[in-house]
This record gives sequence, structure tokens and C-alpha cells, in this order.
Amino acid sequence: MTKSKKNSLRLSDPQKDREAMFYDHPLPSRELILNIMTEQGVPLSIEQLVHLLEINESEIEAFNKRIRAMERQGQIMRNRKDDFCISEKLNLIPGRIQGHADGFGFLIPDQGGDDIFLSSREMMQVLHNDRVMVQTIGQDRKGRPEGKVIEILERKNETLVGRVVQGQGVTIVAAEDKRINQDFLIPYHLDMGAKPGQIVVIEITAQPSFKSRPMGKVVQILGNYADSGMEIEIALRKHQLPYNFSEETIRIAESFSKKVSENDFKGRVDLRDLPLITIDGETARDFDDAVYAESIDKNWRLIVAIADVSFYVQPDNALDKEAFDRGNSVYFPRRVIPMLPEALSNGLCSLNPHVDRLCMVCDMIIDEHGKVISYKFYPSVMESKARMTYTDVSAILKETSPDLTEKYKSIIPHIKNLESVYRILTKQRHVRGAIEFDSSETIMIFNDQGKIDRIEPVIRNEAHRLIEECMLAANVCAANFLIEHEHPALYRTHEGPTEERLENLQIFLAEFGFMLTGGDKPTIKDYAALIEKIKGRPDEHLLQTVLLRSMQQAVYSPDNTGHFGLAYEAYAHFTSPIRRYPDLLIHRAIKATLQKKTMPASNWHAFGQHCSMTERRADDATRDVSSWLKCYYMQDKIGEIYEGTVAGVTSFGLFVSIDGIYIEGLLHVTELGNDYFTYDKARHAMVGERSHVIYRLGDRLKVKLVRVDLELSKIDFSLESHQEVQKSPLKDRKPKSFFKDKQAHKSKTRATKHKSPTKPSRSPKSKKKIRAK
Repeated sequence: MTKSKKNSLRLSDPQKDREAMFYDHPLPSRELILNIMTEQGVPLSIEQLVHLLEINESEIEAFNKRIRAMERQGQIMRNRKDDFCISEKLNLIPGRIQGHADGFGFLIPDQGGDDIFLSSREMMQVLHNDRVMVQTIGQDRKGRPEGKVIEILERKNETLVGRVVQGQGVTIVAAEDKRINQDFLIPYHLDMGAKPGQIVVIEITAQPSFKSRPMGKVVQILGNYADSGMEIEIALRKHQLPYNFSEETIRIAESFSKKVSENDFKGRVDLRDLPLITIDGETARDFDDAVYAESIDKNWRLIVAIADVSFYVQPDNALDKEAFDRGNSVYFPRRVIPMLPEALSNGLCSLNPHVDRLCMVCDMIIDEHGKVISYKFYPSVMESKARMTYTDVSAILKETSPDLTEKYKSIIPHIKNLESVYRILTKQRHVRGAIEFDSSETIMIFNDQGKIDRIEPVIRNEAHRLIEECMLAANVCAANFLIEHEHPALYRTHEGPTEERLENLQIFLAEFGFMLTGGDKPTIKDYAALIEKIKGRPDEHLLQTVLLRSMQQAVYSPDNTGHFGLAYEAYAHFTSPIRRYPDLLIHRAIKATLQKKTMPASNWHAFGQHCSMTERRADDATRDVSSWLKCYYMQDKIGEIYEGTVAGVTSFGLFVSIDGIYIEGLLHVTELGNDYFTYDKARHAMVGERSHVIYRLGDRLKVKLVRVDLELSKIDFSLESHQEVQKSPLKDRKPKSFFKDKQAHKSKTRATKHKSPTKPSRSPKSKKKIRAK
């Protein structure tokens, strides 16, 4: 290849501008490498690629790193001759392994599409979360695509937390994450003397294969399973949550002065004389936001001041990288894993009362109808005049506490102003059609031994709603501001129901004589109109639950598709930068825009995917801890009778929520009666073939506690009585068996879809139902 051809080749790189942004001496992009390999039409060695792309001596090391990265991500792979092939040419699919406790698993493809079933044999050589290359080999007996592992791209598990099991002179550790089905062999001289039943952290020294079991060595003994706080220690490691700050991160966080300096006031609006206040829960320690409102003619001025975390957390240093890795703070019962070190989260970045604090302000003018008619953002310095709680503010608004009225008499006029703004914002919420579903959040009250004493409901009062409406208004302004100035941003997006979910919802509603209006594209107003129709009905909670479950999960994305549930065309998270990394990004973007700059960010889509992942990871970890604590609370109550409500219907039984203690357990299908039961997903019901008895979402049941499994965090009930036995209106219509309902299978969430299948020995063509005896 001549020099001119080489220059022409590199200049024709479709991503040369992108590469030039990140490298002083741009390499050939991945796209160009794949184009060249496609043009050649045969596998190529590394030497051939170097020659074709005219990689010079100084570029060799960086080029090799790029090739290895393309291998890890499954774009290319080596054959037996050590030449490189394009994965798509070999019909190979890269993705992530999702394991199951029963030994089988699934490939979650990188490019989306249907998950690919992996048999127990294929899963013998991989662990949950590994990245692999899979080739489809047909369909399994349920009609799902089935695959074979061709190449292991990346081993994701280096350490894990597990329970020690002793066997035949060799220590065996079973992973706490049941999606990792293999047990790990520990040589006796590498087990640190761990005893059976203890919880340990092991370092994996040999990954699994067809020929050998995985091996490891114990690096830490955490203690006994029932030790106080052990459930959190397990969850941290099981979900790979970062929980220890590095020395460099702490050094940076503690390098700032304990007090805000006047040198930091430059370029800021001084709001220290304004009576801004914070309103949070009793146990809160980090205060992100402060609020103030005043009347201006017929309009209202609302100020939402948010801690200026971006002043202290600068891009790309150790503090920022650790905040990004965490993505958000994680709130366990009795313990918080913060996104930022305490020196910032509870100190300089917390809007504590009666001290100067740096903040970013959203200053809004709201008309008498609740519309924001103008707004502006600016950096400021403020002083919170009071740290108030939701309980106190609610009591003040209701005028039920003379002591609080006296204590806060100088602030009460401003609280009343905030209440007025809240009322008109609520009116605008109704105009938009946004709805507020009733939720049943709970709080655990612990005894001195660190175990649950009781579980109480969290009652949302007017103060909660007041702050929520103020925050919503500021978040919408943040999104609109960045759209108006055409600056990239990370939006909080929430899409409406999928076609399949909508179809199932309409089938369910038809049983009650209702229909969701809006055709194939209902809006949140259509949902709100239906909510109004069902108000006051005995089955109101049931119908609300099904409506809520028909919606998709909210995520972070640079593509603004609006927020369906809140009925906003654009929405971003701005108000909690102490505990959410997306909010910190929005602050940086707003500051860059105010300075007429563009915030440098290499890949906003990667930011969105990562922040959505850390949010789900935190939810999963806190759910695990809560489930274990509830099991521990129930373990001495075997044989007791409870009344409850069916909170979930699955192919293998009913989940029943117990009155008063807000704990769920499983009523297995075999406990429902002597009949064959069919799972009707669209109607959230189990239907008896012979008896025509229906068990459906929202039914009232009386159950007995028969089993508590601390290891698996499972609670099992048996049926005492069904208070709302119904004859099936579907008895003339033969509902599909859940074994054959492929469409229902595809629409399940992965957590439900990947439940262990029942394993009766039957012909695939036979009619399959569950016999409950």
C-alpha cells in the first residue's frame, strides 16, 4: 500500500473526528477496523492488520489495546490459528450471562433482542455476569432460542461472598448469590480455619470449566450468618457495591476547609438573608435542598436551592470517579452507603442550618394557575434558617401544635407561602393528567439486638407532597433549560406501556367492565380518567396496582422521550446531587451552559446505562436485606394464622401480603386445592380447571405460616381459607397453560421469567397444567 493510499484510508475513517477528540495521535477507529476486515473477507492476523492499516511503531501498543478491547466486547474473536474474525460473520452473539439457582441460565445479548436459554451443561463453564460469545443451536422445549457458549470474553467474578460447607476433607463454599450455582472448592491450607456455617469472602483462583470445578481461597471471615448487620455485609459483596472509600478519595474530601470561605462567593448571588428552610425526615443527615416562596402581584416566586456539589467534586479526579462508580447512595435499614465521603455528604455539601453553604438555585415565577412562566439558574451562597421535619411542618399546617407554632412563629408565614405554591402546583398536576398512585412504604423499628421489633407504615403527609411538588418544578426547569440551550443532558425518561402490556391490561380491565381509552397510544390522562372512575370501589387498590404494573421502568437516557407517569415532555434529576450522580451531571451541564461552554462528556449513553444499572443494583441490594430481616422476624412464628391480600400472581403460586406487618410470602400452587390450575397472566389469576375457582390479585386469604428459609430469604404459607372464592367467568374459554404461553413468557420481567421451570416428565406436545394436591 502506498503512502498516499494509507493517508487516504486513515482520512476516510468514519469516526476520525471522534478519535481526534480523545487522542493526540488518533488510531484507526473500531468502525474502520471492522470495515477493513469485511473488505478483506477472510480472517486476518494481527500482523496483517498492522500492515493494512499502516500502524507505525509508536502506535503498536495502543493498537493492540484497541484490538483486545474489541475482543472483550465481542466485536471480533480469535480462531484456532490466532487470526481475527468478525463475530457477526460467524453468527456469534456477545452478551452477559444471567444465572439461575436451578443451574440453567440465559444470555442477555448486548444488542438487545430475545434472551438465549443456556442449559445446565453450558452453565458449567461460566458464572453469573460473565461476558461470553454464544452461538444459537435451535430452540428449547418452550420454544425459546437456545445457545452454546463458544467463547468466554470476560470473567466478571474475581471475589464473592459465600457460606462455608465442609465435605470430605475439603472446604466447600456455596455462593450467597444463588444465581451462581457452582460450589467452590477451597484447599484446606487456604481456608483460614473457617468453620461450617460461617460467611466468608473468597478470591477465585480457578474459574469453572467442563473438566473442573471452580476453586478459591478464603481472604476474609465475616462471621456467623445471624450476626447483627451480617445481612448488609452479604448484600454489599453479593451485589458488588463499592462501600470503602479509597485513601485518595477521603484525602480530597477532607482537604477542603470545614467552613465556606468568602473567596468562594465570587460570581455568586448572596441569598443569606432569605429565609430558606430545609424539610426532611427525622433521620436524615444530608440535606440537598432548601425552599422559599413569596407572593409577587398575582404570581408566586419559588426558590429551590440545591447543594452545589459540583463545586467540590471536579471531573475525573478520584473523588469523581468513586462517585460515578457508586452512582447513588444506598439506604439500608440502619445503615447508609453514601455516594460521597462524610466530610462532604454530611458536611460542606449538606445545607445544615445557620451556616453558609454554596448552592445552585432554580428561581421560578409561577402564575396563579400553577404554570412556571419564567425561571433562571444561578450559583449562590445561602444560610438555611431552620432544619424542619415533615412531621413538624404537617403539624404547623394543620395548626395542631401550639408549641411548634410558637417555636417557628417567624418562619410560619413562609411555610404558608410554600403551602400556597404547593396547592397551585397540584392543580397544574391535575391539568396535565399526572396521577399519584397510593404506595405502601414501610419502616422497620429495631430492638437493641439489631433485629426487627415491629414494622410500621410510612404515612405521606402534606409536607411530603409540598416538597415533592417544589422539586418536580425545579427538575422540569433543569431539563427545559438544557434543551433550550442545546446542551447534552441525562434525562429521566419513562415510557408508556408496551403493546403487549397494554393488550394484557385491556383484557384484565374488561373483566371489570372498564376500558383504558387512548387506543394504541394512551396518555397518562387516560390513566387518570380511569383512576377517577374506580375511586371508592372495593377493588380500587387492585385496579390501581394493575395499572401501575402496566407501565415501564424509568431510566436515565440522553434521548429525551419524556416522562409518561409525571406527564412531562422533559424531565431531569437536579435536586439530589449529594446522593445521585445524574443530578451532579445536570449541575455541571447547567454551569457549563451559564458560562457559554459545553461540558465535555465522551458518551452520554454510557452514563445513562451505568446510572440506571447502579440504581437497580441498589434496589436489589436493599430488597435482599429487607427480605432477610423479615424472614428473621418471622422465624419464631411458624404455625400462626394470618389474614392477607394476594399481592402477586405467578405461574408457580401466589404472593400474599400479611395485614399489619407488611410481609410477603409464597402460597405455592400445590396449596391451592385438589385441581389443575392454569396461570392467566393477562388477568393476574390462577384458574382451577375442574372447580373453576379463581385466585386473583387483590383477593383476601387466610393463611398459615409453615416455613421460613433464612438461607434463601423465603417465607411459605399454606391456605386456611379463601374469603372471595369465585367461579371462573372464563370456564367456556380455554385459557392457555403457562407452559405454552410463549407471549406471556416474553413479557415477564427477567426476575419472574427466569424462575425455575417445573420439571415434570411429560411429552412437550401434551397438554400441560399444574396439578395441585
